[in-house]
Amino acid sequence: MLNSLNSRYHRIGLNVFMAIVLAHWAEHLVQAYQIWVLGWPRPQSRGVLGQYFPWLVTSEWLHYGYAIVMLVFLFLLRPGFTGRSRTWWTVALAIQFWHHIEHFLLLIQAQTHTPFFGQKVPTSILQLVLPRVELHLFYNSVVFIPMIIAMYFHLRPNRAELEQMTCTCAVEKRQPRQLAEVGAA
Repeated sequence: MLNSLNSRYHRIGLNVFMAIVLAHWAEHLVQAYQIWVLGWPRPQSRGVLGQYFPWLVTSEWLHYGYAIVMLVFLFLLRPGFTGRSRTWWTVALAIQFWHHIEHFLLLIQAQTHTPFFGQKVPTSILQLVLPRVELHLFYNSVVFIPMIIAMYFHLRPNRAELEQMTCTCAVEKRQPRQLAEVGAA
């Protein structure tokens, strides 16, 4: 199954993953807009999902679950990358691993009702220096940027990388029908 995911289904897997990532980004950007443009108080600035399901957005399980989904997708899709794209994808994976640790610490604190670091609420390590909203915009950026660089190199590999690829993500490896679809888009 992992072989198929990183060969004939790699492009589909990347598209599904990117849709999840972009939806998550949209939530954070809406939240930032609510705070800095609309002037809403932070507790009421919950993005789109949080306006309808506030209990869900305040749940550490949701945030930890997303951190795990990111980590799993970055890990599972990594074998499909080669050369420069693999290097950048690995950078995103390493940063996301740390981000996952931070969310794990928050989850432990929320579940045990024991805030760490002398704080009144669950607090991650880097949250000691940056407020939570800004910190998560930072984390999403430093994971997303190397992912985008990896995708760029993955879709436009050099000759050596193209020869090592097992998927058809690169334009040069797509079938004539797939190229026609790209041209029509």
